[in-house]
Amino acid sequence: MKALYSIGIRCYAFVIRIASFFNPKAKDWVNGRKNFWQSLPNIKEKEVYWFHCASLGEFDQGLPVMNLLRKENPSAFILVTFFSPSGMNFYQKRKHPVDYACYLPIDTQQNAKRFITHFKPKHAFFVKYEFWANYIFELKKNKSKIYSISTLLRPNHRFFKWYGGYFRKILNQFDYFFVQNQSTFDLLKSINIHNAMITGDTRYDRVIENKNNLVKNEILSAFIGTSKAVFIAGSTWPKDEEVLKPIFEENLFERYIIAPHNVDEIHVQSLIKTINKPVIRYSKITPDELTAGSILVIDTIGLLASAYSYGSISYIGGGYSKSLHNILEPAVFGLPVIFGPIYNRFPEAQAFIDNGIGFSIKDTSELKTVIKHVISQKEEISHKSSLFIEENKGAAQKILSAILSR
Repeated sequence: MKALYSIGIRCYAFVIRIASFFNPKAKDWVNGRKNFWQSLPNIKEKEVYWFHCASLGEFDQGLPVMNLLRKENPSAFILVTFFSPSGMNFYQKRKHPVDYACYLPIDTQQNAKRFITHFKPKHAFFVKYEFWANYIFELKKNKSKIYSISTLLRPNHRFFKWYGGYFRKILNQFDYFFVQNQSTFDLLKSINIHNAMITGDTRYDRVIENKNNLVKNEILSAFIGTSKAVFIAGSTWPKDEEVLKPIFEENLFERYIIAPHNVDEIHVQSLIKTINKPVIRYSKITPDELTAGSILVIDTIGLLASAYSYGSISYIGGGYSKSLHNILEPAVFGLPVIFGPIYNRFPEAQAFIDNGIGFSIKDTSELKTVIKHVISQKEEISHKSSLFIEENKGAAQKILSAILSR
C-alpha cells in the first residue's frame, strides 16, 4: 500500500501539471511551488509551530489556535502551509499571526525529509482531515509532537475500510486528536485510537473573533442605508443562483447582497445578466450608484464574513454540490440561515436545523415558504442563533490548554 500511495501522489501531481495548461487554479498550484526550496526563510534558533491547512476554510479553523498560541508564546515561529491556491492566495485578507506561509510540496519521502529537516517543527498541527503520510512519518522521526485539530471523520473514510491498514498506521503517529464531535471520537475508538478528546469546532471561536474585530465597511453601510430588511446570499454556486433568481426579482426585501463563490469576470457578468433588475457591482461602484438599485454583487474576496453583519436573513451556497459553505459566519450576527438539500457532510448544518436556526430547502417554492416563516419568527430565531454560537465556543482554548499541559 505504501508503494501505491507514492505512485498515486506522483500521478496526481502529473495530472495537475497537465491541467495547469488549461485551468487557472491548477496553474497557480504548479507555479506556487516553483523555486520553493530557494525561497525558504532562515529559522535557526526558532521554535517552530507548523499548521497545515488544505485551504482557506481550514486556515480559518486553525486561526483561533494560532492567535492564542501567539499570546502564550510571543517568540514562537508560526509556519503555515497550504495545499490549495485558494488558501495561499487569500489568507492575507485575514488578520493573522503567521510568520511564514507557503505551499506544501507534494508528499514524497524526499520532499518530506527536506522540509522537516529545514524547519524542525516542535509541534505540527494538521487541520480537520489533512493526513499526508510521508510528512507525518518524517515528523515522528524528528520527534515532533503531532496533533490533529478540529478533526472530522466519517465512516466512508479510508481509515475505516478493510484496505485501510496503511492509513490507520498514519493516524497512529499522532500524539493527540482534538475532534469536533462524538461520531469522530467513536470512529477513532473503533480502530483502537484512544488519544482523543472532544473539543468542538474552532470555527465557532473564529466567527466570534471576526464579530469582535468587525470594522465598518463604508460602501456596504451606504448601500444598506436605513434598510432593515436585507437578504444576503453568500458563496453561491450556479444552482443556488438559479433557485434564488426569483427572490432577487421580487420585493420581499429592501436590499439584496449576493456574494458568488466564483468571482471571475465571466461568472459575475453571467450572473448579472440573469437578473432582470438593476445590479450594482461592489468593485465598480461609484457614489452615484449607491442608491441606484436594490441588488449589490460582491465581486471580490474577503468581505463576506463581515458583510453578514448588514443582513437580516441569509442564504448560504454549496448545498446543491456537497460543498456547503460556512453557515456559522451569518449565525454569529443572529441571522437565520437557509441552505440547499445536501448537507450531510456538515454536522453543524444538522445542529442548526435541530435548534430551529437553520433551514434546508429543495427549490424556490420551499425557499419562499421558509423566508415567510423566518420573517415572522425573526426575533426569536436571531436570539437562538446568537446563543447557539456562544454555547459552542471555546474549542481553541481547550486545545491549547491540553497541549501546553503535556
